[in-house]
Amino acid sequence: MADAFSSSSETVIQRVVDVSLKENTPAEKLTELYQITRTCAFISEHHFGKVALQFPDELLVDSAAVAAEIERNSRAKTFILGDTSYGSCCVDEVAAEHVGADCIIHYGNACLSPSKRLPVMYVFERRTLDVEKCAASFRDLYADTQTHILLLYDVNYDHAIGDLRTLLSPEYPNLVVTELVVEGENCYSHGRIDKETRPSEDDNSQTICQFGRRFSLKSGSSLTDYRMFYVGQEGATLRNFMMTWNRCSFCSFDPVSMTGRLESVNVNRALMKRYYAIERAKDANVVGILVGTLGVADYLAIIQQLKETLRRAGKKSYMFAMGKLNVPKLANFLEIDIFVLIACPENSLLDSSEFYKPVVTPFEMEVACNRKREWSEEYVTDFRHLLPGGQSHVPMADQQEGDDETDVSLITGALRSRNPPSGEPADSSFGSSVVLRNQTTTVADANSAASFLAGRSWRGLEQKLGETPVVKAVQGRRGIAIAYEDEGAP
Repeated sequence: MADAFSSSSETVIQRVVDVSLKENTPAEKLTELYQITRTCAFISEHHFGKVALQFPDELLVDSAAVAAEIERNSRAKTFILGDTSYGSCCVDEVAAEHVGADCIIHYGNACLSPSKRLPVMYVFERRTLDVEKCAASFRDLYADTQTHILLLYDVNYDHAIGDLRTLLSPEYPNLVVTELVVEGENCYSHGRIDKETRPSEDDNSQTICQFGRRFSLKSGSSLTDYRMFYVGQEGATLRNFMMTWNRCSFCSFDPVSMTGRLESVNVNRALMKRYYAIERAKDANVVGILVGTLGVADYLAIIQQLKETLRRAGKKSYMFAMGKLNVPKLANFLEIDIFVLIACPENSLLDSSEFYKPVVTPFEMEVACNRKREWSEEYVTDFRHLLPGGQSHVPMADQQEGDDETDVSLITGALRSRNPPSGEPADSSFGSSVVLRNQTTTVADANSAASFLAGRSWRGLEQKLGETPVVKAVQGRRGIAIAYEDEGAP
């Protein structure tokens, strides 16, 4: 576990940071790579005056040139968003609203989560893909040409997927190529959208739209009948696909190393790690809700649903909005037993092994608190599916009078109650320790952060109003806290 509480003062000075600087894109390639002509047409068509340009870190080197080119070819005023509030894959509507922008142009990798506040246009990177080598690797991995295969890819290779489909479709009649789509009326994607690559929508197929991908399956078939082939590097996108569609086998092609492989990641082991986190969530009394996005649609709705779910489960909840997460930030809140992160599907699967307390997803917290939702092969990373009307919504179990279901913690071995103690209302805002006596449970604690603070030896600075004498101002110490001048040499 990382040292979350303190570090040597010399570490920051002596730390060596490796920075890989990307060379500026030549001016003659700038227009094509960043689709400036189409971007200016989009701005002029909707008469936008202020335009926010959101760049990931690796593309910031070209941001000034792109902004200047857009202003030269349109009447819009541009603002560069360099440091996003959360993940760079999500649209940073909050930063755009700070400058009063009328729309956002999002560059680079994107999770394609829907947003509602501002019009958004996506411009993906046009990364190099050797189509011939990718097709050859595909043939090596799938020798049977009758295999049902679903082709997935990173958004930055969208421009080359049409050529790959042209090579493979004649040989593989059961190949299904996904299409990038962006939900919401205000979202625009200037990628490759044409009739040839658009999934068919006849009566003999079922169309599925998930994670910004749309594809059609033959009638009577399901996703478990297909094998997945992913074009792109290993990362959050592939991990999200594998966790959600965990009953499908995955193969991938890395365009950088130009090698294909059968993904050997033990998904079952990863799911068991998540189940351990669910057990920690069942044992928790105080839960911290981490707001990891302010741009994904319906994030306020899932916050309210989580707060209600935790309240009915007898757990205290506190909400935190702290931008990008790291170990020292969360270690400041020792009274929190577990955190639940509300973020886009690609950022919600946070590896919390280095954190002082576990970080779970909204789905995992619902499994821990809702008796009607059982742990099964289904794994949900998109919190919008948990809301009423979503494909994975499960109503909260009604608490019956006298119904006090108990189970045994798989971590501590202690009995725990899944209902709020009868001695304290579920919506009480006061922290206390409640003693509950019935036939099955002897004592149940309902501790809030306030009771945790009361038990600490140091509770912060005390004002002591009226208890200290009034004195004139005197000269204080000189120097820094680690070594004041009057303390002498150590």
